[in-house]
Amino acid sequence: MIEVKEYRGHIRNWEALCEELGVSPALSREEREHAILVKAYERWGCDMAAHMHGMFAFALWDDTEQKLFCLRDQFGTKPFYYYQTEDGRLLYGTMLRTILEQPGFVKELNVDMLQIYMSLTYVAGEDTFFKGIKKLMPGCYLIWKDGEYSITRYWKPEFHADDSKTLEDWADEIHTTMAQMMQEVKAADETAESFLSGGVDSSYVLAMSDAKMSNSCGYDDERFDESGLAKQTADLLGRENSRCLVTPEDYFSVVPYVMYNMEQPLGDASAIAFAIACRETAKNTKLCYSGEGADEFFGGYNMYRNAERYGENLKTFYVGNTNIMKEEEKERILVSYKPEVLPINLVKYIYEETEGLDPLTKMSDVDIQIWLEGDIYLNVDKMSTAAGLEIRMPLTDRRIFDIASRMPSKYKVNEEQNKVALRTAAARVLPEEIAFRKKLGFIVPIRIWLADERYNQDVQRLLKSEIAAKFFKLDQINAIFEEYVGGNSDNWRKIWTIYTFLVWYEEYFVKR
Repeated sequence: MIEVKEYRGHIRNWEALCEELGVSPALSREEREHAILVKAYERWGCDMAAHMHGMFAFALWDDTEQKLFCLRDQFGTKPFYYYQTEDGRLLYGTMLRTILEQPGFVKELNVDMLQIYMSLTYVAGEDTFFKGIKKLMPGCYLIWKDGEYSITRYWKPEFHADDSKTLEDWADEIHTTMAQMMQEVKAADETAESFLSGGVDSSYVLAMSDAKMSNSCGYDDERFDESGLAKQTADLLGRENSRCLVTPEDYFSVVPYVMYNMEQPLGDASAIAFAIACRETAKNTKLCYSGEGADEFFGGYNMYRNAERYGENLKTFYVGNTNIMKEEEKERILVSYKPEVLPINLVKYIYEETEGLDPLTKMSDVDIQIWLEGDIYLNVDKMSTAAGLEIRMPLTDRRIFDIASRMPSKYKVNEEQNKVALRTAAARVLPEEIAFRKKLGFIVPIRIWLADERYNQDVQRLLKSEIAAKFFKLDQINAIFEEYVGGNSDNWRKIWTIYTFLVWYEEYFVKR
């Protein structure tokens, strides 16, 4: 007998699987997806994920074999954690708090992770800030039997450029596949809304969906406000648009809520605004689309245009989308510093896997395997879950990635533009001024707000606190803050990364 012990996610190709596995499509969604997991395991065993499309992490108990089978989807859209107790039991779950609350767990900070965090601003790799708790990494499954566990990597990104197709061919394939995704991304009896920024990804998703309502974030400061562009897109597509105004008061007040529900510190400033947007959107719907994945798959970041210039040097420094603090600075400000704990060590295996491939492909693969899992998907999952909102990401799909994995880099990035082929596909349903609009990113006025004494009182409190003194040299981090307030606005990321860690630590090691 197979029992579903843990499951979170959404199986996109459930209709085809129901027919193939003999599962009644009339079951409720939860019953149906549980039945699919059981039947898929019975038929395909450890290879079951190759037959499933969607977002998922789960644990199945095989009573006959007396073993536990845990699996995380190919891109890590849903988290999965595990911890072995001193007496040999395995604690596991898709939420860290599930493990923290169980007998046998010993709560201790993994101090080494702070060194990684101070560079990347997120928790990368298999370790977490809780000593002994590990992440099951994307594309991996775990088997626990007789008090021991083993981990197998069942999928990894692979790239094989096909030079036989034109730009229009690639755009056609993206567009056709996207149309297929949108047929599967929700059931006929479900109603979804869609997040919408000023960028092409969310605009393309909205255009290809039947969502009648779009949801956007906005700020009073026009320099950072994309909501006007989002409203223009919604109007052009004949959709409604709801604007969530993010004020600095709301932004700073919600930080403890975000760090608690994130379960790991995250120094991505956009995560706070996203949390506010999720809570606001959840007032009107329980299902929403979002456009994550396209930037990493199809070359969306402006820095990718420097890939050829970086060349072979990439393997010495490129650890993903963010790298805000060098080792000398971390050694200067941290109470405990270990020279052997380096972010670059987390990605060495990726450079080995991409040996011989072009620089853009190497950069993309690092971001697909490290940044997406550690920052983007974590943020989407944790903040939507906390708000009672389900988010589905049509562009994050193996079939979409398959196109990107075969596409030559010249159709992703050129001297004038990024995401060239994806934008060309999007132009099938969007005006060119939207499809080819310059990437702005999900920007937040935190660079300005953080220097304002009306809003940064808690930041100043924690930077001078006994908590901070456990990990940082107070004179050093407060000097960074004073330099920032004095005009060096580039320091805001360093301050924000330190602050978010301290807020998280206070939530998990002081208050609880």
